[in-house]
Amino acid sequence: MSFDFNKIIDRRKSNSAKWNYHPADVLPMWVADMDFSVPEPIIKALHKAVEHGVFGYEWPSDALRQSVTTRMKKLYNWDVEMDSLVPVTGLVSGFYAAAGALCQPGNGYLIQPPVYMPFNHIQKDLGYVRQEARLVRKTEGQRLRYEIDWDGFEKAFNLEGSRTNMFLLCNPHNPTGQVYSTQELSRMAKVCLKNGTVIVSDEIHSELLLGDAVHTPIAALSPEIAAHSITLVSPSKTFNIAGLFCGFAIIPDAALRERYKAVVERMTLHVSSLAQVAAQAAFSGECEGWLADLRSYLTGNREIMVDFVEKHLPGVQISVPQATYLAWLDCGELVKSGKVSGTPYQYFLDKAKVGLNDGAAFGTGGENFVRLNFGCPRSILQEGLERLQKSLE
Repeated sequence: MSFDFNKIIDRRKSNSAKWNYHPADVLPMWVADMDFSVPEPIIKALHKAVEHGVFGYEWPSDALRQSVTTRMKKLYNWDVEMDSLVPVTGLVSGFYAAAGALCQPGNGYLIQPPVYMPFNHIQKDLGYVRQEARLVRKTEGQRLRYEIDWDGFEKAFNLEGSRTNMFLLCNPHNPTGQVYSTQELSRMAKVCLKNGTVIVSDEIHSELLLGDAVHTPIAALSPEIAAHSITLVSPSKTFNIAGLFCGFAIIPDAALRERYKAVVERMTLHVSSLAQVAAQAAFSGECEGWLADLRSYLTGNREIMVDFVEKHLPGVQISVPQATYLAWLDCGELVKSGKVSGTPYQYFLDKAKVGLNDGAAFGTGGENFVRLNFGCPRSILQEGLERLQKSLE
């Protein structure tokens, strides 16, 4: 069965944050949800639950937990016990709960900027010390990629007397779209183990692989790494059900899991019954055809987008994401030359009427960048790219 990802769905008539944040003349290509309908098995499961007519409190079922463990085994040959799962309302709340379980005021947590915006906010919101191992930007023509500065990574631990209790890893990486290799993951884990630092791995985009990319959960590398890890997974990005808010923390170590569960209960991160229904349907295996077609379609969108930037947007450098539906565009040359005044985000919003994400929100190294969401029908992608081009002519 094939799926029509070219179909335009009018989302302005809904209460969509993505489509109603900006004025009607702005094309939104920012917040990370896709403009595609979800797989039919999820819709059918939700219809069945709604038709039941009662929406009382529900515990996560064994069937739901089993769907997660079965999926980890199928995708990664990773044996996960059902008891190691802690359902959460989403991955942001999931890593905030991890921070609460692992850190005290004055402790440090390590990130690799530029990185997903909420990673940067833990310092402000919870009072922990943000420590940074900045990724190194490399370019080849207009193509952009990032590497780990290994010397900088090791030196970032326990900076200024603040013990690094948590390494917050983003894999696949948002916003660069990078997928870390098993060698890179092993090396990062080795440094964390040496420093007694728990790895909290946000793997929300792990199934949105493009081309021949392969994802490996860092905790699946060895039992020792798993015992010092909290792995956060969710069907929300993959199956476009982010607004239902459901994710899972996989915590093999019992003592660490109990600390985490105590924070989850204190934060009352209770997953809604309909979110549980959708998650079980998503992970059931019934949506694999849809997902295969989606990955192929997104890979095609990536190729169109990179080709367009190289041919029609001189002065812009772009990542070639291995995963996600998010592109990372460096507009620094446009700013330096004076072709773009102010921030690229504001320039494209005003001149192109395209709503992107401001790169500065992704922390150190994000200045003069924008993030573009290409999880949309191809005609919308083409229109957005052409608007950017015309604004620079």
